[in-house]
Amino acid sequence: MTLIPRTDLDVFPLNLGTNTFGWTSDRETSFAVLDAFVAAGGNFIDTADLYSVWADGTGGVSEQIIGEWLAARGNRADVVIATKVGGLPTRPGLSQENVTAALEDSLRRLQTDHVDLYYFHYDDENVSIADQVRTAHALVESGKVRHIALSNHSPERMREWFETASREGLTVPVAIQPQYSLLHRADVEQGYGAIAAEFDAALLPYFSLASGLLTGKYRTAEDLEGAARKDFASGYLGDATFGVVDALVEIAEAHRTAPATVALAWLLAKGVTAPIASASRVEQLPALMAAPSLALTEDEIARLDAASESYAQAA
Repeated sequence: MTLIPRTDLDVFPLNLGTNTFGWTSDRETSFAVLDAFVAAGGNFIDTADLYSVWADGTGGVSEQIIGEWLAARGNRADVVIATKVGGLPTRPGLSQENVTAALEDSLRRLQTDHVDLYYFHYDDENVSIADQVRTAHALVESGKVRHIALSNHSPERMREWFETASREGLTVPVAIQPQYSLLHRADVEQGYGAIAAEFDAALLPYFSLASGLLTGKYRTAEDLEGAARKDFASGYLGDATFGVVDALVEIAEAHRTAPATVALAWLLAKGVTAPIASASRVEQLPALMAAPSLALTEDEIARLDAASESYAQAA
C-alpha cells in the first residue's frame, strides 16, 4: 500500500480507471470488475462526472454504476473514491456555483456524502486561480470533499494554484493527474513531475497504457482497425511506437508476465504514486494488479527509456 502525501489515504498502487463503465463495460461487467479489483487487494477507484459522455452523450454513468455498486456491497468505508469536475458539457467550468452544483450531482450518483479526492479536471481560464483555490477550500471545509487534486491545468497555472493555496493558508492539492506513459513522457518529465516533487503531491497519471497500445495487443497500425479505442490510440502512433511495444513484449516474456504489467511497473519505477489503468473486463485485471510487485532491472528500465526517448522530447 502507498500513502498519498499529506493525507491518511492508504491506497493500493494501482488506481482503477472507470472510463469504460457505461461504454465498453455494461453494469454487470462493471460490477464484476469492481468486485475482482477489491478481492485482489485494490481500493482506489477513479471516475469523473464526464464519463462516458463520448458513449452516451450525457455522462455521469460511470459514477452512477459505482454508486449502485457501493450501495449493493455496503463497502464505502473500504474504498477511496476520486471523481472530477469541469469536463461535463452540462456542468462546464470552474465557477463556484458550477463546481458546488456538480459536486452535489456526483455525490447523488455515487450515493455517498463525500468524495476522498476531488479533481479540478480541466482548467477554466475565465476563473482566476485565486477563485478556484477559494472554491476548493470551501468544499473541503464543507466536509463533502476530503482532499483536492488537479488534472489538466497547464504547468504554469498549476504552479500558480499550489503557490496561491500555500501562501494563503488554504487547501493545497495532494495529487496531480497528468498524462504519462512510455508513449507520452515529456509533459511529466519536463514539467509536472517537478511540480509534484516540489509541493509533495502524489503523481496519479492517466492513459498509463496509452489507450491500450501498451498492452501488447496491437503490434501494427493495422491491428487497431475496428478497435473500440482506435480514435484514442491513433494519437500515439509514430515511428517509434511499435518499437516500444516490441521492447515491452520482450521484457514481459523474460518475466513471464504481461506487457501491460511491465508498462505500469516502468511508471512506478519512475516515481509514480499509483498509475491509473482501466479494465473493461475481469480478465484484464491480473496484469494490472501485478505491476506493483514487478521489479524491473536497471537495464530493462534503460532499454524502455531508450526505446521511448522520442516521447520524452517536447513537441
